[in-house]
Amino acid sequence: MDKITIENIFNQFSQKRVLIVGDAMIDSYLYGKVDRISPEAPIPIVSVTEEEDRLGGAGNVARNILSLGATPILFSVVGNDTYGELFNRLLEKRGMTTDGIISSQYRKTTVKTRVISAGQHIVRVDNETVQQVSEDVETELINRIRKTVAEQKIDIIIFVDYDKGVLSTNVITKLKALADDYHIMTAVDPKRKNFLTYKGVDLFKPNFKEFNEGLGIHVPKGDIEGLRTSSKVLHSVNRHRNVFVTLSELGVFYSSNVEHSHIPAEIRYIADVSGAGDTVISVASLALAAGMSSEQIAVISNLAGGLVCEQVGVVPIDKELLKQELLDYYKN
Repeated sequence: MDKITIENIFNQFSQKRVLIVGDAMIDSYLYGKVDRISPEAPIPIVSVTEEEDRLGGAGNVARNILSLGATPILFSVVGNDTYGELFNRLLEKRGMTTDGIISSQYRKTTVKTRVISAGQHIVRVDNETVQQVSEDVETELINRIRKTVAEQKIDIIIFVDYDKGVLSTNVITKLKALADDYHIMTAVDPKRKNFLTYKGVDLFKPNFKEFNEGLGIHVPKGDIEGLRTSSKVLHSVNRHRNVFVTLSELGVFYSSNVEHSHIPAEIRYIADVSGAGDTVISVASLALAAGMSSEQIAVISNLAGGLVCEQVGVVPIDKELLKQELLDYYKN
């Protein structure tokens, strides 16, 4: 791709409206210094110097979509609690609508708290409810999405599945049917529980562990031929248009109905892999909506995942940095 083509693609991003549905959460950070060991147990004492809360899960996908210049519309369920209120404030702070956020008194907002010292994770504490949302909440969620799809042009729907209870078989099948009725593309970042529920999506992006677990197989990580064979089975069973498997330090494997390939990772300093999957599904989905080829989608999303891993904590992709990385990739 030349510079003009890449500029045109990034310009197209700003014209896209992306509906995101799935498990949203808050990524909370406690930064501090460690200078002594606890007298109570052989563990470090962290003296907190800074606290920060960020949008996580489906919220981080929405933030990535926004950073790329597109319009995100997020649908999720949070608790009727202080963290649920905080989640809505974080959305509003970044100019995103809260119309798709349902507050439920029967669950708590998922919060992942990471304690970090000198750029290193000390511990992560998860406070959450993972049971399925109630039928009433499911119905309200589906109806709100139906109303939005009927009133606004949506270019692609992203399912963000962290197996926290928002996405059930009922929600998935009804929203996929809705997307089909309106000729809207679909993309999925799956987990094991609903892995085979997503039928006929345009982009299916598990990580390597989820790919093996979801299919009940064991392909060694460097076995690209094994990935190719297994992805053919997945295409046959679930009729996905594109399958992307992220391989961490080995890059990404992609497979469509007509081609497959392995894109190696770029050599770079890895500070933190948190949120990289959110970035990859965000970039890949927008690239698909912008009409990029399977190989180009794999390249740009692979670069994006690497870029966010250079920073500590869950951060959205920087549009200009990604554009420059893509220009450099094709220049070389």
